[in-house]
Amino acid sequence: MDFKDQIKMLSERVIKLKENLQTEEATKNALIMPFIQALGYDVFDPTEVIPEYTCDLGIKKGEKIDYAICKDGAPIILVECKHWKENLNSHNNQLFRYFHASNARFGILTNGVVYRFYTDLVEKNKMDEKPFFEFNMEQYRGSQVSKLKEFHKSYFDIDAILNTASELKYTNEIRNAIAKEVAEPSDDFVKYFAKPVYSGRLNGEVLEQFKTIVKSAFAQYCNDYMNERLKSAIGVDAVVSPAPATEQKQESPAEQVEEASKVQTTDEEMAGFRIVQAICYAEIDNIERIVSRDTQSYFGILLDDNNRKPICRLHFNTANKYIEVFDESRIGTKHLINSLSDIYKYQAQIISALKMY
Repeated sequence: MDFKDQIKMLSERVIKLKENLQTEEATKNALIMPFIQALGYDVFDPTEVIPEYTCDLGIKKGEKIDYAICKDGAPIILVECKHWKENLNSHNNQLFRYFHASNARFGILTNGVVYRFYTDLVEKNKMDEKPFFEFNMEQYRGSQVSKLKEFHKSYFDIDAILNTASELKYTNEIRNAIAKEVAEPSDDFVKYFAKPVYSGRLNGEVLEQFKTIVKSAFAQYCNDYMNERLKSAIGVDAVVSPAPATEQKQESPAEQVEEASKVQTTDEEMAGFRIVQAICYAEIDNIERIVSRDTQSYFGILLDDNNRKPICRLHFNTANKYIEVFDESRIGTKHLINSLSDIYKYQAQIISALKMY
């Protein structure tokens, strides 16, 4: 089994087990130790992984960190663990102190779901305030697995990781800044795009109008870009093939023919489907798992072509158009949309539905 498959299996394990883990110790045993094992380190070999590693901090003796991963007898990675429900934002100070007291070049702060990787890019031997890399077991992308592999025992090279850590850190921060601006454009962001196309004075009222325009323009650009990517991946004229169906009602051939004859899939429905695929693109290992199933009543978008895994529904057969999104109980709520780009307003609900399965 290759590394990518190991991480995928561990991701499934996290989703399956986390609700049953009531303590930090249970989180360590069920989620974090298997993660360290997946990185190629023997958690039962005290020369490789030392639990409760002592970090003496000045006059404070006997301070312990959860794990120290060692190479040639010296710690190279310190791991500080929290319960899986803990928000990590308030816990990096403890790892900061341990990092300063050791010779390790990397620190990991984790709750078993999110892994934050730290080093000393800003000031040598002093851990940075922000991680240079973050890996979420429930939301990872393929490119992140490749980066994570650099920490595997077989590939671990301190210099190689540090050479790319700075670029990775600032790339991630810029990416997050872009995402924030696209979701809620600031005045400066709006002015940057509005000034070249608007000759009038950009007062408060005009800026508010341009905020909507800028958000819509970015949504359309992302939609067009993803459509081109999808066309390149599956062919311009190809239709996404559904994955093998599971747990669904089997219709007779006669019923299938009768149902199909009454359904007409429109270009607008397919465009909406492409937008939903674009929204889900970074959250799933294979975009072909997101499939459509048109009916007389609505245009359904499902995971794995499974009726029990609805992501959303498009109701485009009436004068007014609606998108139906689902909560944790799989209860659908319809929302009026004025244009296809409005689908992006429900990105959070769409991704939430995808993660339920």
